[in-house]
Amino acid sequence: MATTAVDDIDYSDIEAKYKVNYNDSLDNMVVVDGVPIIDRSKLDKLVAKISKEFSKKGVPIKVDDIFMPWEEGKDKSQGFLFLEFKTADDASLAIAAMNNHPFDSKHTFKVNRFTDIEHFQDFDETYVEPEEEEYVPREHLRAWLADPQGRDQFITYRGEDVEIHWHGKPSQSELAMKPDWKDFLYVAWSPVGTFVATLHRQGVRLWGGNSWKPQQRFAHPLVKLIDFSPCEQYVVTWSNEAIVVPDGAPQGPQYLSPDDEGNNLAVWDIKSGHLLRTFSTVNDSEPPAARKQMQWPALKWSPDDKYVARATPGQMISVYELPSMGLEGKKSIKIEGVVDFEWCPSGDKDREDAEKDSQAAANGAGAKVAKKARENMLAYWTPEVANQPARVTLLGFPSRTILRQKNLFNVSECKLFWQNQGDFLCVKVDRHTKTKKSIFCNLEIFRVREKDYPVEVVELKDTVTDFSWEPKGERFAIVSTNDPNYGNPGPGITIKTDISFYQLDHGSGKNDFKLLRTLPNRTSNAIRWSPRGRHVVLATVGSSSKSELEFWDLDFNIDDTFRREGQQVSKEEWGSGIQLLGTGDHYALTDVEWDPSGRYLATSASSWTHTVCSRCCSRACLIAPRLSSKTVTRSGISVAKRSKS
Repeated sequence: MATTAVDDIDYSDIEAKYKVNYNDSLDNMVVVDGVPIIDRSKLDKLVAKISKEFSKKGVPIKVDDIFMPWEEGKDKSQGFLFLEFKTADDASLAIAAMNNHPFDSKHTFKVNRFTDIEHFQDFDETYVEPEEEEYVPREHLRAWLADPQGRDQFITYRGEDVEIHWHGKPSQSELAMKPDWKDFLYVAWSPVGTFVATLHRQGVRLWGGNSWKPQQRFAHPLVKLIDFSPCEQYVVTWSNEAIVVPDGAPQGPQYLSPDDEGNNLAVWDIKSGHLLRTFSTVNDSEPPAARKQMQWPALKWSPDDKYVARATPGQMISVYELPSMGLEGKKSIKIEGVVDFEWCPSGDKDREDAEKDSQAAANGAGAKVAKKARENMLAYWTPEVANQPARVTLLGFPSRTILRQKNLFNVSECKLFWQNQGDFLCVKVDRHTKTKKSIFCNLEIFRVREKDYPVEVVELKDTVTDFSWEPKGERFAIVSTNDPNYGNPGPGITIKTDISFYQLDHGSGKNDFKLLRTLPNRTSNAIRWSPRGRHVVLATVGSSSKSELEFWDLDFNIDDTFRREGQQVSKEEWGSGIQLLGTGDHYALTDVEWDPSGRYLATSASSWTHTVCSRCCSRACLIAPRLSSKTVTRSGISVAKRSKS
């Protein structure tokens, strides 16, 4: 039998299969210019600082992968360095995140790929006529305003079946679109109605335009809650699960980074999709049994989107500037014992003044005009501590000027209610007797637009369970009760309440708030004013036995111009314009919302609240917010409605 020499065997197929190609690409190398020039003694400190800066932006780089060139024969660097990343994709993320990044007040990074430098050197400067791209117009995000009938738009969803409807007159509904949105937790409108948000396991998706195409996404896994800023520039997302960034996860300004691990609250820029900052809503120093339920929203926005703030109970209020999300003034407002706070809303007058100031500044009119616009304001309260009384404080911001303080005694709880134009602040003070066996209520009303911020006190003998200002008005309504079952209602027991309306009396000489009328022996526990004022709905919400709705007109016999022009109302006419228009009933009622134009009212029984009668409670309805005639904006609930004025 013939034998074959080993040297004669053909291994070419095996060699071709297992051949290792040498990777001589330098696409993973990055050149960073604008680096401080140093001597060798400062190298370790500078490299560590640069590594930390890159890690903050979600593009971590090890110190060993940073190379600093030195001038030949000298002990000084040349003002640039090289970074070696694992992959070319990592290098691309670093360039996107760190190019034009301010390292300090004198140095700004210029970041380029190493191979791009060679490419620019060999670049052919011969001009080539570019190909003209066909213009594709982008859909207008407020396309609903073009509806010739001026109809409202609302969303309903049952399970994962979402439908967008036009709501016409009289009570005619037309299906506008049935989007194919899948695997979401729930949907929500943005404050002005520009976007609809869907919450998924992977994060949040924003939809908008006439065809409801995706507009933006935010990668926050297991998100449960969202909150938009008033001007729709930013959004806050929250999850009950702490952020965990797995190995190999995408990195960049639109993603969570390892530095965010352990936090569960995130702030995002809607336009760019960039992550601005993350926070933790859990105080690890407290034992689990002592932790209170998280208040939502966890961050509170100023009305102009310039600031967002959060309170550390008992310690301070931290106010952050947008879009940098850095602490305003580089320090928090230390307030011992602080419990809660609220920003003052901007009224129509404030927006007009701000617009005039911006126009004057653009025309070079000087600083005198710029002082007319009222600065942002917030109100906070602190409880009684030792011999110190409880206190409500009005604080101007960013000047941090204390505008007004009011001491309070025997305080159990306070709630802050701003009128939507920022004209009044009502502090509902629950007070106890010296024996602490009974609770009564005071309403401390601050007149924010008057000199020295005078405070009026309305004393009440009963417990106030709900308070609501009339939008753009000088009236408010309260729900009060002295029912002994309040606080411990048994099965089938409905709490008896009184509904009272108050109005600012310009004819009294004191300009005090005066009782208009009280509606006794009601079961209503919720007040819902029309966004246009005047009309109000009194509802019994969350009861298993009562679900009544009452529609009231507070100016039934009075011409609108009569009260608007400030004419004095005689004693015979005081309160006579309050008229019941009609009643309704919605079994197992949980939500009552007006549409922003004040033309429609939506009521719903949510399956999230009720487990009984799930067949009739499983459909949710969201009314879309609406743009006002001046600012063209929308508001929202969860079944949505949009309208054109």
